[in-house]
Amino acid sequence: MSEVKRFHSVRLDKDLCKGCTNCLMHCPTEAIRVHDGRAHIIDERCIDCGECIRVCGYHAKIVETDSLSDIKKFKYSIALPAPSLYAQFRNLKDIGYVLSGLKKIGFDDVFEVARAADIVSRAIHEKLRDPNLPKPLISSACPTVVRLIQVRFPDLIPNICDIRQPMEVAADIARKEFCQKTGCAPEDVGVFFITPCPAKMTAIRSPIGQQKSCVDGAISMMEIYRALRPYVAKMQNEEDLHGESSHYGVGWASSNGESKVVCPDDSLSVDGIHNCIRVLEEIENDKFSDLVFFEGNACVGGCVGGPLVYENNYVAKNNIRKLVSAIKAKENINPVESVPVSVMNKYPLYMDAPIEPNPVMKLDDDIQVAMQKMERMNQLIDELPGYDCGSCGSPTCRAFAEDIVRGYFTETACIHKLRKQLKVMAQQMVDLAKTSSYEEKKE
Repeated sequence: MSEVKRFHSVRLDKDLCKGCTNCLMHCPTEAIRVHDGRAHIIDERCIDCGECIRVCGYHAKIVETDSLSDIKKFKYSIALPAPSLYAQFRNLKDIGYVLSGLKKIGFDDVFEVARAADIVSRAIHEKLRDPNLPKPLISSACPTVVRLIQVRFPDLIPNICDIRQPMEVAADIARKEFCQKTGCAPEDVGVFFITPCPAKMTAIRSPIGQQKSCVDGAISMMEIYRALRPYVAKMQNEEDLHGESSHYGVGWASSNGESKVVCPDDSLSVDGIHNCIRVLEEIENDKFSDLVFFEGNACVGGCVGGPLVYENNYVAKNNIRKLVSAIKAKENINPVESVPVSVMNKYPLYMDAPIEPNPVMKLDDDIQVAMQKMERMNQLIDELPGYDCGSCGSPTCRAFAEDIVRGYFTETACIHKLRKQLKVMAQQMVDLAKTSSYEEKKE
């Protein structure tokens, strides 16, 4: 395993783990092993997608996020609500109710991430004018998909859009505007993202494409929803509230929301991590030569389907659809046309660090030793039954062969090979007994 220790928001509660193989078989990057009756997460393979959280019947997979009480660590605090937060409320008339509610539960100010999505939408649209861009340009909005590419599709890293996530752009603008308005020092302001998924928390602690995150923490959307719900319910009769983002920015909460504004004609939007893998494989094999933009969402339905949301993802997607229609009816603004160039030039929108591949398949630093291990691995794959049953503690026979050459397991961990060996040994014992009996009779 790698010596570099990465931060991961998805953790294992060993006391709750029963050693079943649900998480093992559903992990998209084969980051989980089961041995000694417990699951183990391989650090460099994990992309914090949260699939293990969804399938664990024992709730042994947990997410490390900040809590609402953590905002008190700063003199002032700003909430960054992801657009998917609005989807947690049925029949929401205006996002202003949620924005006001956030102030009532303790935040000093609120900045809509959907506003930043409007700015990012125009920036991507302008970037797509470059005829020399690699095609398709891959959205960088979902950190899980970006980490997936680092692990499984490193050749596609040049295709990743180098424009910062709306969360980061929102945090940068929110802090600067608040400090300008109040005269306070930037270090006195804590900026917290209301997150629907664990990947955003990881992106804050271990940034992708930038040296340091502008966000100070991430609070689970479920925790915020529980605190917000009574306040939003009381405010539904007020009429003077209104958000500042366009219906396009709010629409980023659902799959295809980004594509619809940045490249409506020559784009492809895919949701669900396993669906993303299948499409990325085809992109890597040049099967989408006419595709200009690819939007990948690790969660089914987009961010509304994140592991940390309260509402059912299909209901949430419908809530966003109705909210988007209501905002569009009031003010039909296209950010590609309405976001001023001055705003785009005012704030840094591009990443300031390269996105590096994460070579989890590297078997050894010595190329000669690595080739020997690869040869042994291929030999083992031919010898293994190919059932991919997971009973050995590895998700597939290929992964098991890799684990053997890495020294994590021995061949006897495969029950099928062990059964075969026991059968041979039993026959040998029978033959030995017959031989002994024959020799005794001769004597």
